[in-house]
Amino acid sequence: MEALREVWVTGLGLVSSLGEGHQAHWDALTRTPSSPVRIDATRFAPYSVHPLADVDIDRLISSKTERKQMGIWQRLGVHAAGLALQDAGVAGDEQVLDRMDLVVAAGNGERDLAFDAKVLAQLTSGDCQSDPDVAARVLNGALTTGLRPTLYLGELSNLLAGNIQIVHKVTGSSRTLKGEEISGLSAIEDAVRRVASGQADIVLVGGALNSERNDLLLNYELAGGLWSHPFVPVWQRDAQGGGFVLGTAAAFIVIEARDHAEQRGAKGYARIAQVVTDRCARRVPGEISASLAKLATRLADDLADGALAVLSGASGAAPATAEELSFLRDHIGAGRAPVAVRAYGSCLGHSVEAHAPMGLALAALALSHDGFYPPFKEPPDAVSAGNTSRDTRPVRILLTSVGHWRGEGLALVEKIGGGVRTA
Repeated sequence: MEALREVWVTGLGLVSSLGEGHQAHWDALTRTPSSPVRIDATRFAPYSVHPLADVDIDRLISSKTERKQMGIWQRLGVHAAGLALQDAGVAGDEQVLDRMDLVVAAGNGERDLAFDAKVLAQLTSGDCQSDPDVAARVLNGALTTGLRPTLYLGELSNLLAGNIQIVHKVTGSSRTLKGEEISGLSAIEDAVRRVASGQADIVLVGGALNSERNDLLLNYELAGGLWSHPFVPVWQRDAQGGGFVLGTAAAFIVIEARDHAEQRGAKGYARIAQVVTDRCARRVPGEISASLAKLATRLADDLADGALAVLSGASGAAPATAEELSFLRDHIGAGRAPVAVRAYGSCLGHSVEAHAPMGLALAALALSHDGFYPPFKEPPDAVSAGNTSRDTRPVRILLTSVGHWRGEGLALVEKIGGGVRTA
């Protein structure tokens, strides 16, 4: 059997509350003293969100018709995808784009809240309340006259992939994954396996989330997922029941075989050593930690050597965040050199499907800069004494992805050495 090919990250496209582009994110996350976290605590009170920075998300979408049929989350994703293609040096290169595969992690689209409110008001009127037949006629009439089928279908998750293909001419195979946080890491896993096995030379992978939506916040609060208290970092929420603060973000990454990158003269930010995912039932305490520990055994040989740091995708949700911290202390921090842990969700919020792609991009960025991020107000009883170091220089970064409801995963990203890029 042929050896697996080395997998590089060669392009990054990032948009969030911190700004646009990888340099803006690196600057914001490494500035000392730290940049203030952007929080909007009033628009959706008592819930907070990390709002999108002042970014022109239509800049790379030239057609007004195309922009009109996309919701904000789709325009975010299309914009971030375009940034990644530009960064990788393949935007407009038809020879590469014609065979570039696409993997997207996405939820459902955005609802027409005004239309929903109108229908609900009609259904709660006197006639509808007293006569089921009247209510049925009102509902059916609304569905046939007020719900615009083409725009509704345009908000389905696979249409984000379709719009990326249309706008940026990425015309290889396309795949869309759903399933909240785990879909983001599974999308990366799929792309890495395809490249490593030789099924693809270059893949564009990522996700997007518009958190500034009443309908989305309602959905997550109905499940008891949101943090409704004054903002604190993710590690500090467990004592009050836990919860996450959503953040508007999009992250796309160009994942490429090393030989393909070198043939076209491209340099990589980092190499992706492994991506592993699983899903436990979470019926009893400790299952999440056990699932992560099982996944870590598949990375054991790669984790053994070289300075390691952890970039945690912890959301703040209970019990997932506390169990992840237990795993990090017991299986990563124990018996080894100091391990720095950073939960990037404390700075830019939880972006669900886009969260793992964002974390992988930040890991690759840190390795390319031969550095790491200052503490994001980490827990006082840190995984190890190295958790407060500001001059950490890891050669490997372990990315964690623990879904607020289901799904666990780990990704190991390594420093390349020669041929690395930072811009």
